[in-house]
Amino acid sequence: MNNIETPIAHVCEKKCIHSVEDHLINTAKRTAYFASDFGATQWGYLAGLWHDLGKYSAAFQSMIRIATGIDEETSNYISKVNHSTAGAQWAIERFDKAGRLFSYLIAGHHAGLPDWLPDETGNAALSIRLKEISHLEAAQKAKIPQEILEKSFPTERPSKGSDPAMWIRMLFSCLVDADFLDTEAFMDKETFLLRGDYPSMAELLEAFTQFMDERYAPKPDDTPVNRIRTDVLKRCILKAADKPGAFTLNVPTGGGKTLSSMAFALHHATHHQKRRIIYVIPYISIIEQTADQFQKIFGDAVIEHHANLDPAENDEEYAKRRLACENWEAPIIVTTAVQFFESLFASRTSRCRKLHNIVNSVVVLDEAQLLPPEFINPILRALDELRKHYGVTLLLSTATQPALSPQKSPSFTFEGLTDTREIIENPDALNKQLKRVHVKILKPLDEPVEWEELRDKLVEHSSVLCVVNRRDDCRKLWQLMPEGTFHLSALMCGAHRSDVIAAIKKNLKEDIPTRVISTQLVEAGVDIDFPVVYRALCGLDSMAQAAGRCNREGLLSQGQVFVFRPPTEPPVGHLRQAAGIGKRLLQKEREDLITPQSFTEFFQELYWLQGENLDKHGILKDLAPDSEFRFSFRTAARKFKIIDDSRQATVIVAYGKGAELIDELERREPDRYIMRRLQRYIVNLPRYLHDRLVSEGSIRLIHEGIYIQGHSAMYDEQIGFCPDRSAVYAPDDLIV
Repeated sequence: MNNIETPIAHVCEKKCIHSVEDHLINTAKRTAYFASDFGATQWGYLAGLWHDLGKYSAAFQSMIRIATGIDEETSNYISKVNHSTAGAQWAIERFDKAGRLFSYLIAGHHAGLPDWLPDETGNAALSIRLKEISHLEAAQKAKIPQEILEKSFPTERPSKGSDPAMWIRMLFSCLVDADFLDTEAFMDKETFLLRGDYPSMAELLEAFTQFMDERYAPKPDDTPVNRIRTDVLKRCILKAADKPGAFTLNVPTGGGKTLSSMAFALHHATHHQKRRIIYVIPYISIIEQTADQFQKIFGDAVIEHHANLDPAENDEEYAKRRLACENWEAPIIVTTAVQFFESLFASRTSRCRKLHNIVNSVVVLDEAQLLPPEFINPILRALDELRKHYGVTLLLSTATQPALSPQKSPSFTFEGLTDTREIIENPDALNKQLKRVHVKILKPLDEPVEWEELRDKLVEHSSVLCVVNRRDDCRKLWQLMPEGTFHLSALMCGAHRSDVIAAIKKNLKEDIPTRVISTQLVEAGVDIDFPVVYRALCGLDSMAQAAGRCNREGLLSQGQVFVFRPPTEPPVGHLRQAAGIGKRLLQKEREDLITPQSFTEFFQELYWLQGENLDKHGILKDLAPDSEFRFSFRTAARKFKIIDDSRQATVIVAYGKGAELIDELERREPDRYIMRRLQRYIVNLPRYLHDRLVSEGSIRLIHEGIYIQGHSAMYDEQIGFCPDRSAVYAPDDLIV
């Protein structure tokens, strides 16, 4: 329609007009469809119908006509018009206080979910915006159709006991995604048509079954470990028919958890008509290898969502994957814990857009023991909410199952997960079956082992892995070791670490003597197999993960794991607390130092020590409901940062292709394509150290917010970034 009287929402390149009325009605239908999955169809329809009422105003119509060349520019041209507040105000006028529920959605559909009250930063609080009544008055002067305005309050209600803050965020997700999609369908039809068309869960299950039949076909020379993995797989498939809810998969490292958990998810999703599987992994270093494994089985049905993506710029398949990352519409999503949990508490539209596609899914939490203690109460509250009210089945998969049952004491409350069911009938028996290592205390844990003494022990073994707690410990011990020893820490960029891990695997496969000094980044999901492992004193969870790199395939009668107390202490905080608990439990007289019973005892004590710090930042208070519907969505989102960007900064390093990319970046402006490629060549530094190196000229700023190493000597091909050999680090910066 090009009628000059038609109120315009959008104008495409060919000057075709997308009317406000069409956009509102189509967005309302899409939002209602998305919200129907959790019983909020009417709420979704109204939110979509009113979200752009402000576009009816004369000021907006003048702006869009001039901006798109339909009208000529005038002297009183305004380049920006607030069009999201009018609908929020209409909801209040129509439904009084209850209209605030719509106001959060509508007022935030571009800028993000707001706080009700202003915070110390003076952000645009909803209570302030709703007082600017001129926005609604301007829209009403345009004679909005009564069939759009005169709507009744929804008769639907959130399910009993559900959290209003989560419910609002879910509705917000439905609205934002619907708005994006309707706009895209009009403005960029080619891109819109790239979406969708994925195989069904039944088809994916068939592909997986074929793969597993070939991989796990009985062989005469099968090892005991492989037979146990097959039993675990069968148990997961059998348990998948159980009613939806929360499940745990307690399997020791090397027991085939990755494929068995996917088997459970696929069978469960098919049996109970779940829409997708979301596989949540703690580290990017693991996600890449896991996603690669799944993509070999399922092809393009798998979307890998994290920062380190490097597809061809003009590849149509890349475009489809990028689009699927925006709203998680693919049937299998592999993502990081940071992406998943920060999205659950986000306020920004780009982060929230995907939330409604978590509804009626299977969520697999890999390495569940790594949930950050300072956020664990908000995380567990959100997970329980998804399970109870949004049709999500949870599977917590780990070798060291944390004690996640609710706990209360006079000093703290542990939210916990209720009604979890263990897939393995007898985890203790399985633990004994998969026992492939003997854990020994190198010397009494009250006596530190000096680095030179430890070096002398390590060189007695032709192949050995030693895992320490801090980056500077790793470098110091590596420097004492014979030439040819491998070094692994997060001061090496991702591409460098991948190359070193590949070289380690190749050596081990070819039976070449291999010694490795590493921080704990090697412990979760890195599939390597050493005959001997040394581990610096730490929590029992980390100790078990390190033991999982020893005699992994069970080819030795017994692998050896030695625990020692290093001459330095772990960083202050929960890591030092974990090490203290680990020390106490290891000093108990028991036949096996690493058992499921020990892990339960360890985590119970660890969480008890955290006390109120299980919600350290008060996020649950920010989102707590009250009779006035006052929430602090933006404040909670700002606080919920698993990785605190304010305490670290990045530098691009000249390792491998990183040097070529730096040269390219110095010649032209950065774009999304080159920045994604550079993710593999980034090292995170403590902010204070980064600032010092910038002031010294050792790190150079080449574009806004983009820093590169100053000279080639700063990056060592063996040990990574070297700001100087005697750099002093703050305790929390010395972990990996």
